[in-house]
Amino acid sequence: MFRRRDEYAEPFRIKVVEMLRTTDRATRERLIKEAGYNVFGLPSDAVYIDLLSDSGTTAMSDYQWAGMMMGDEAYAGSRNFYNLRDTIKEVMGYGYVVPAHQGRGAEHILMNVFVKPGDRVLGNMHFDTTEGHILLKGAEPVNCLAEAGYKVGEEADFKGNFDLDLLEAEINKDVDKAALILITITCNNNGGQPVSMENIRGVRKIADKYGIPVFFDAARFAENAYFIKHLEPGYKDKPVAEIVKEMFSYGDGCTMSAKKDALVNIGGFVAFRSEEHYRKAIEWQVPFEGYVTYGGLAGRDLEAMARGLKEVLNEDYLEDRIGQVRYLADLLVEAGIPIVRPPGGHGVYIDAKSMLPHIPRHQFPAQALTVELYVEGGIRGVELGGCAFGYKDPETGEDVWPELELVRLAIPRRVYTDRHMMVVARALKAVKQRASSIKGLRLVYEAPVMRHFTARFERLE
Repeated sequence: MFRRRDEYAEPFRIKVVEMLRTTDRATRERLIKEAGYNVFGLPSDAVYIDLLSDSGTTAMSDYQWAGMMMGDEAYAGSRNFYNLRDTIKEVMGYGYVVPAHQGRGAEHILMNVFVKPGDRVLGNMHFDTTEGHILLKGAEPVNCLAEAGYKVGEEADFKGNFDLDLLEAEINKDVDKAALILITITCNNNGGQPVSMENIRGVRKIADKYGIPVFFDAARFAENAYFIKHLEPGYKDKPVAEIVKEMFSYGDGCTMSAKKDALVNIGGFVAFRSEEHYRKAIEWQVPFEGYVTYGGLAGRDLEAMARGLKEVLNEDYLEDRIGQVRYLADLLVEAGIPIVRPPGGHGVYIDAKSMLPHIPRHQFPAQALTVELYVEGGIRGVELGGCAFGYKDPETGEDVWPELELVRLAIPRRVYTDRHMMVVARALKAVKQRASSIKGLRLVYEAPVMRHFTARFERLE
């Protein structure tokens, strides 16, 4: 299984450092109030440890920075594009590549190729931008996560799996409206939980039965493969690179926010097995992202992405990356903080409903906990609960709340040390000690889609 954190050291040396700014509590209280009690509105230099996202926050390697010096900034035909295309073919098996400025640009293209108003997109658990793009198309996002994935405190190996019976039942509600099946690896909403190879094969079998295309949201594909290697029978002796190829063999393509497992600060792509799908995709890429060989990115970004897609397959790196997440999780469990268990691949998720049981859902307990963590220690996490995934029923006007009410602490790759994780744990322990005095929040502004990015709140007295 996984080695203990104290049995090995980081597989890299630190050559460049960035000094962090510390603030006092009164300053943090003022800043979070000015931001409408929404941590997205904080300036980054007012944050001590930033766990808002693992997206675009990676420390790139010397090999990637060397590649940045080799950027071919030609408007058309950049050599860096061809290197990226060939790398994606080698790593994932998809020969048709459409670069985009980031993951949501890739999602925009994918939805315009496959989805029309009234359609349904079936997934294990759609994340915020994916759900937003589906809704913007006038379609319905449908989550088909297995029941174990909703049980926050229960241990299970693959809590990102589909409920295959539910998936087939949802398809049969209206086969003609089932536009797409999207497998998110790892499953972000419920803790970065992995999806097993057996489950992926099962999804493919159902898709073939009904003639529905299967795509991966591949933002954290290497982390998912690492879990398969260590948790699924028959894979412990297989290299991660081989497991990755098998995973993607069951799909018709993927979208990727390269800001995660491609280890870069900007970029994304859609990749296809079919030239027909590719031709439809570039009809949307060219007007919205840029020409087919740059797609909103500089050549140097394409090169760094190509190199990162190979570098992320290094198993020493993956052991250290996932090991640090598990280390923070162990510290929080020891401190009595309720978290999603087992920890996933890219962050630790706190169960805000359990930690703040006195705050009702309509007062946004996960958002309140996110605010208090920043006030306590200058640490920025993110709410993944009623604000991010709740909505008003268009027919009744009643609030509809998601199953989970979580605060995500997403750990950037190769950025923080274990001592930073100790600081996070101490801050959360202090918040827990005064949990009963924490007040809820009132939502005073929301956008119609993906409201949590720009929402504003007032603190209840």
